[in-house]
Amino acid sequence: MSAVPAETQDDLPLSGIRVLDLTQIYNGPYATFLMAMAGAEVIKVEPPGGEFLRRRDARSGAGVPFAMLNANKKSISLNLKTPRGRELFLDLVRGADVVVENYAPGVMARLGLGYDVLRQQNPKLVFASGSGYGVSGPYRDYPAMDLTVQGMSGVMSTTGFPENPPVRSGAALCDFLGGVHLYGAMVTALLRRERSGRGVQIDVAMLETVYPTLASSIGMTYGERDDIPLRTGNRHGGLSLCPYNVYPTADSYIAIICNSDKHWHALLDAMERPELKQAEQYASMRQRVEHMDEVDALVSAWTSGFQRDALFERLVKFRVPSSPVRDLHEVIADPHMHARGMLLEIDHPTYGPITVNRSPLNYLGINQPEYRPSPAYAEDNAAIYGQLGIDAAGLSALQAESVI
Repeated sequence: MSAVPAETQDDLPLSGIRVLDLTQIYNGPYATFLMAMAGAEVIKVEPPGGEFLRRRDARSGAGVPFAMLNANKKSISLNLKTPRGRELFLDLVRGADVVVENYAPGVMARLGLGYDVLRQQNPKLVFASGSGYGVSGPYRDYPAMDLTVQGMSGVMSTTGFPENPPVRSGAALCDFLGGVHLYGAMVTALLRRERSGRGVQIDVAMLETVYPTLASSIGMTYGERDDIPLRTGNRHGGLSLCPYNVYPTADSYIAIICNSDKHWHALLDAMERPELKQAEQYASMRQRVEHMDEVDALVSAWTSGFQRDALFERLVKFRVPSSPVRDLHEVIADPHMHARGMLLEIDHPTYGPITVNRSPLNYLGINQPEYRPSPAYAEDNAAIYGQLGIDAAGLSALQAESVI
C-alpha cells in the first residue's frame, strides 16, 4: 500500500469546531479529549479553584489522570453561580458549536443555563449531557460514579470468582464507555447539523453504554442451563468456550482462548499433544466445555513449565490466541504503542516526566495535532475573554468580583 501524504492540521476532522467543556473527572473530559485530538478547539470552563480532578494530590500520582485527559485543551475560569458569570458564558455560547457537561441532571437548568436558554442564544448549538442514568427516568437523581454504575449495571456481579464476593473492574470502564459514547453522539450530532442546520440536545447515560458489554453473561440467562454462576472468574462469562482462562507460567500468567476447534488443534500442536485431537471428550467445543475442569488442568500443567514470554512466543508461532498478563509498568513502556505514537513521554510542567496517551482514533494520512500538555488553571483567560472585548482592566474587575 502506498504511503498517504500527511495533511495539515486544518484538515483534522473537527478543525474549526469550538467546544465549551464543562465536564469533570473522567467521563466528559475523555470525550472532549478525543474532540481536541481530532482538531476541535476545546475550552475547558473551570469553576473557582479548578476542576475537581485537578485538585487531587499530585504527589501520589493521583493528578496524572488530569494530564492524560485534558491535553490540547484551553482553560478559563468562570463562576457560573454569579449573574455576570452566566452572562459571560452566554456570550461564549453564541460563538460555540458544542456545549458539553456531566453535572448531575438538572444542575445546568438550576444555573439558568439549560438547553432551552442556550439554544435561544445559538439555535445551531449541540448541547450534550453525560450522566450516570440519564436526564429522565426513575434513576435520574441517583448519585452516579464509576463504582456505583458498575454495581447498578451488573458489571460487579459478573466480576470475580463464584466463591467470593462481587469485585469491581480494575478499569473505570463505565466512565470511559460513557465518554466514548458521548464523543460519538456529539460528532454524529455535528454531522446532522451540517446536513440540516439544526442543533440538538444529547443525553448519554453510563448505565446504558455498559449494558451491551455484558452480552455473554446476559446470553446465559436465556440458556437451558440454570447452574452457571454469575461470576466465572477468568473463564468465559457464559461458560460456553473452553479453553478460555488465565493459566500459570513458571514466572507469571498467560491468557489463552480457543474460540474454535481450529484454535484448539493449534494449541495441541504447540503442546506437542496431537493424539488429543482424536480424544472423544475433547472432540467439540460442547464436549470440552463439559470437561472444562479437566481441560484447564491439562493446559495449566503444560503452561506451568514455561517462562511467560517464551511461552507467548511459542503460542504466537502456532497462531494460538493468547497474551501475557502484563503489569502496568510493562504496559506503560509498551514498545508497540510507543512505536505507533499512541504513548509518548513528556516532561509535564506540573507532574514532571510522565507517559501520556494520544487519541486511539487515527485518520490515516492526517497527523494528530502536536501534543500540548494539559493547561494550567485559567491560563487562557486573557486570550478567550479578550475575544469578547474584555481587556486587562476588565479581567481584574471580574476577578475582584469573583466571576473569574
